[in-house]
Amino acid sequence: MADASLYDFSPVLRLALLGIAVASGPLAWVWLRNKQAAPAQRLAALTLLTLFLTFDLVLFGAFTRLTDSGLGCPDWPGCYGNASPTGAIAQIRAEEARLPTGPVTHGKAWVEMVHRYLATGVGVLITTLAIATWLQRKRGGAVQPRWPAFTLAWVCVQGAFGALTVTMKLFPAIVTMHLLGGMVLLALLAMQAVAYRQAQRGTGAFVIPAAARHWLVGAYVLLWLQVALGGWVSTNYAVLACSTFPQCQGSWWPAMDFRQGFELWRGLGLTGAGETIHFAALTAIHYAHRLAAYGVFVVIGIAAWRLRAGPLHRGARAIGALLAWQFATGLSNVVLGWPLVAAVAHTGGAAALVVALTWALRESRAEPAAVPRSAGAREVSA
Repeated sequence: MADASLYDFSPVLRLALLGIAVASGPLAWVWLRNKQAAPAQRLAALTLLTLFLTFDLVLFGAFTRLTDSGLGCPDWPGCYGNASPTGAIAQIRAEEARLPTGPVTHGKAWVEMVHRYLATGVGVLITTLAIATWLQRKRGGAVQPRWPAFTLAWVCVQGAFGALTVTMKLFPAIVTMHLLGGMVLLALLAMQAVAYRQAQRGTGAFVIPAAARHWLVGAYVLLWLQVALGGWVSTNYAVLACSTFPQCQGSWWPAMDFRQGFELWRGLGLTGAGETIHFAALTAIHYAHRLAAYGVFVVIGIAAWRLRAGPLHRGARAIGALLAWQFATGLSNVVLGWPLVAAVAHTGGAAALVVALTWALRESRAEPAAVPRSAGAREVSA
């Protein structure tokens, strides 16, 4: 378990004020651009902007992880009990003198704290959305406040995972859950954005063929599985376990230890017994993600193909483009040795796919099954 001394809540008020300052810019921008609009339109605009900023936060979280900055400030929520690394210069310099490459350096401390500032700002925006949607509903608004309220609750859970990520020293299961939590936030905000869109145009979800809807649901389920596998690869630093494609280590089935690789509750680089994890376990983690990617790619591709001619044709094209993006960035990570740009871009592609598929699901419903002619005739005669 994490050491209780790693939690220092003394800078909470200052961090909250910084979060309000970060959120005030987007709030002012939405208000000024939609000053003459109805309150519901302003809320719709704020929801979209919060979705965009949450997407940016997920990308910056990936950047923080991939630059090994997750322990740049090894306590929470501040940095050695301060609201910024500026107040912790002495402690950071001492750690840099002891270990010049980290995990604690001045640059990494700033990356970690900027991530926390952005997260706090997004939390303020989500809180504003929950309160404003509830007030608007009391005045007869069309959008139910339960999803904004659930999103607010979830962002609190996500903050707890962020704290545990630091205090439990990048425990792979916790870091993976933190990544998944960010994706869930994106999905929740996308659902709200679609709800406002439907309220503005005065129609519900588009009707699509039942088979297309079934493929879409299947693609969505498999996408979440693949995101979890990708997070497990990233948080275990297993990307370079296979440096060739399509084979791995010159073999179609290299030496792998799935039992050790998928032992979930263990420290970074260790087994549950505290021993150093075997390379074969890292290979199993990487190759499981790669093998699953083939099937997920096919299912999502079929789902996009089935949506191409209907009312969601633009979304279908976006999903197809994102699939190509994921293939290119995933391949780049392997053959180019995990460059930072490709790694962040791969996380961004996964996040964008979560948004795109959530949007398509929320905007669609299956057409009702046709009533058999004989059954209809009996009903009329009765």
